[in-house]
Parts: sequence; C-alpha cells; structure tokens
Amino acid sequence: MSRRKLAGSTFSLVPAPDASTQELPKSRKPVAPPAAETADKPLNSSELVELDPAHVEPSPFADRLMDDNDEHFASFVKSIADHGQQVPIRVRPHPTRSGFYQVVYGHRRLAAARQLNTTVRAHIVDINDRDLAVAQGIENSARQDLSWIERALFARRMDDAKFRPRDIYTALSIDDAELARMRGVCRHVPIDIIEAIGRAPKIGRPRWVALAKSFAKNANAVQNIRDMLQSERIRKMASDARFSWVHELIAESRTLGTGSSPLHEADGSGLGEIKYTRKELRIVAANERGRAFADFVRTELPRLIEEFSALDIVTPKALPDDRAEE
Repeated sequence: MSRRKLAGSTFSLVPAPDASTQELPKSRKPVAPPAAETADKPLNSSELVELDPAHVEPSPFADRLMDDNDEHFASFVKSIADHGQQVPIRVRPHPTRSGFYQVVYGHRRLAAARQLNTTVRAHIVDINDRDLAVAQGIENSARQDLSWIERALFARRMDDAKFRPRDIYTALSIDDAELARMRGVCRHVPIDIIEAIGRAPKIGRPRWVALAKSFAKNANAVQNIRDMLQSERIRKMASDARFSWVHELIAESRTLGTGSSPLHEADGSGLGEIKYTRKELRIVAANERGRAFADFVRTELPRLIEEFSALDIVTPKALPDDRAEE
C-alpha cells in the first residue's frame, strides 16, 4: 500500500515554505515565545515563528534513543551555525502549560538550537495526540533516519497510549505482520535493556527478532545483563557493539554446556583457559601470570558470591541438606 494512501488521515503535512523565508541569522539571543501574542489568534500552519527552545518540550511519544555518534551531531550543529536553520520544526501548543509547546517533529534541530543558544524557527499547529503521533511517524519514515528498534519503540508507545492499530500502520508505513514483530521484540526484550543498548543504527529487524527469541528462552540471564550494561566499559561502546555484546551473552547463557574459552588480558596476552561443564568450572593457567590470576579469582570468590546473591537471578536455591546430583 502506498504511503499516499496510508496517510489519508485528518491532518495535513505543512507545505514547504517559500525559499525567501529560509534564511536564519547565524547567531541571536533567545527571545520569548510568541504564545502570549498569538493566544487569541487562529493558528496558521503556513506562518513561521521563532521560539525560545527553553519553552519547547519533546513530543509525548518519544521516538529516539541515545545517539552515541557525537561527530555526526556536531557536524549537524555546525551546518546550522554556518548556513542557518533551513527547515522549520513543527510544534503544537502544550496541552497543559501555557506559553509552552511540544515538538511534532524536529527534535534534532531543536537540540542544535539549544546548543547554539539561538531561537528555533517553527510552524505552530493545533492538533490532537493521534494526529501528532501519525504526523511524527510519517515525517520520520520519509526521512528514514530512525533505526528499526526506535520505530518498534514508537509503535510500543502508541500501543500504550491506546492508539488503533490502523493509526500505527499509517504512522510507520507498516503492515500487521511487521507490527506483530515489533510488539514481540518489545515484549521479550526488557525496555530498559533496549534503552541501555541504544539506537543501534546498523542492527535491523532479523537480529532484533533473534535477540527477542533468546531472551524468551533465557529469562534467568536478564538481571545479569541489566547489571553489566551499567558498567563503564560497556557504556563506552557504540550502540551497535552493545547490541552484539548482549546478543552474544544471552546466546552463551542459553547454550552453556561443556567447553572451554581462552583467557586473555586487556592487552591480549594469554593467561590460560577456562574449562566448564554444567557442574564444574576450572581455570587452567598457562604461565606464572595465569597462576596469579587463578589466585586472584580464588580470593575474590566471597565477594562474587555476595554480588551473585544480590542479583536476584531466578534459579532455585539448594536447601542446606541437599546433595549434589550424581
């Protein structure tokens, strides 16, 4: 079904403003929003206004995750600083805060204006939640700048807000099968873990669906992954790398049986290997450094047991008089 047909809803996208209105000064001090001046006037979507970014809030239907590509955003900000804001954002009056607005689309342009300490050029429209979400979805789909998981989370938030499925289809230009896959991923992969991974721009639907299946089969590993995602080392990874790390960890947790893995230090030097079965874990030292590592692990075991107990991993606890399986 074409996007033209899908978009046949009650709202209309803003027409492209005349080229003569596109110049924006390279720098200016923020000015007060025109809400007080326009409160008694009908809103005209073709009229451009300049708003103080401090009075513009995000859309109630968030569609973006953490972006770890600082260089890309810095380049975007520099372009606006050099050439002005060429494309206005779209906002609506805030439904509960007088003199404030909510973004329909243009969050990155708003963030750039805040960083540059300038006003932001905007169209003000009066639309309800349904039309805001649909317009926001269509705009982002047209630009294709949202990752698959960001689109899935946007669908989830529309679901949570009790939107009709046909409105979600229209906003994201998807069918019922794709919506079902998005719902499945957001149901099996905890939302806080998705947010910790980030937008993962290079990770498409098949890998997210595979990850969701792994989580569905191994819920016991969720808390461990959740805690490990808070470590500084993992948080410094790019979001695509964080996804791959989580995917490998949940897969290893699900298929753990008998095998061995090499032990390496951060600089790549070998310590030995770790051998494991479902009942036993052994460190086999390859050198003096490896033996020192084995001693270090032995002295750290009491602390590790305390941390393990605090993780609340869902596994049955043995009673004091239990005996190991033969």
